[in-house]
Amino acid sequence: MKHAYVFPGQGSQFPGMGKNLYDTNAKAKELFEQANEILGFRISDIMFTGTDEDLKQTKVTQPAVFLHAVIAFLCTEHAQPEMVAGHSLGEFSALVANGVLSFEAALRLVAIRANAMQKACEVQPSTMAAVLALDDAKVEELCAKVTADTGEIVVPANYNCPGQLVISGSLKGVEIACEVMKAAGAKRALILPVGGAFHSPLMAPAKEELKAAIEETTFNTPLCPIYQNVVATAVTDPAQIKQNLIDQLTGAVKWTQSVQAMVADGGKEFTEVGPGKVLQGLIQKINKETVVNGIN
Repeated sequence: MKHAYVFPGQGSQFPGMGKNLYDTNAKAKELFEQANEILGFRISDIMFTGTDEDLKQTKVTQPAVFLHAVIAFLCTEHAQPEMVAGHSLGEFSALVANGVLSFEAALRLVAIRANAMQKACEVQPSTMAAVLALDDAKVEELCAKVTADTGEIVVPANYNCPGQLVISGSLKGVEIACEVMKAAGAKRALILPVGGAFHSPLMAPAKEELKAAIEETTFNTPLCPIYQNVVATAVTDPAQIKQNLIDQLTGAVKWTQSVQAMVADGGKEFTEVGPGKVLQGLIQKINKETVVNGIN
């Protein structure tokens, strides 16, 4: 049986995140200070003493969650993943954990990604919504119908676990889709407090910016497979990893399918590294036979 390390994405942030690592571990302190220099502002101060509102800005949230997760991993003794995965942004953390990206290179890419996504959100107001207790295939069908009927963009974005699928698109498209989902039997269809339509075609401008940066970055051969969001299968080829990372910005996060694939390939123990416990809960809902724990 294999030990998988998984890494959370945007939404897991909280005030004070990472402070315990900074205060108690010399290596962590050094890495946080290095990150402050790379980013050109003291993100550690925002993480440790900022408010919820300060941490909600995409350009802050993404590097903050990445730093908490990666520094926790790098400061964990004997952490030897046999497979890795990350939820959305968490894929960059996973790529540091399996040796594909250096800490510095990954942080630079995360900062570029965050700023590009923030800009895309400002260009066209958009949103996401969580749909609960409706079959995935039904959600896919209804999203396609709303788009065909109205011309508004709305697509499945995050397959989090059975019975929990997040949709993404234009403000009007998501609002209409929420009503359609509830009429079709969804327990809830709730618009989320996010900056924009992540993992949808509306992120295309950000995708182009990130693509240029990724193509200029060295990707090493991984120490173990990464199960990437857009394909939900084990990937070890650096060129394919690059392409999947680019496609992820406008493609769906197939988290349910990724965890299922990891279990099928021998994954039994899952360690979530970083802020919060969201992934631990989702993994248990996807497969109750897994052993889950966390490092933060």
